[in-house]
Amino acid sequence: MAVQQNKVSKSRRNNRRAHDALVAANPNECPSCGELKRPHHVCPSCGTYGDKEIVSTNDEIDEDAA
Repeated sequence: MAVQQNKVSKSRRNNRRAHDALVAANPNECPSCGELKRPHHVCPSCGTYGDKEIVSTNDEIDEDAA
């Protein structure tokens, strides 16, 4: 079992944890629809990435043509 050799003070312990904080999201504006999206990801509202349509949305799919 591991046993510490010297006491680690609260200051040293907290300094080690200084980089563990969560960072806020960094949303970008979609160039085609203007909604906020994550950078380098497909837009969830319109399904485009850059200038290309990657995913077709439910509005564009004709459900009666089955």
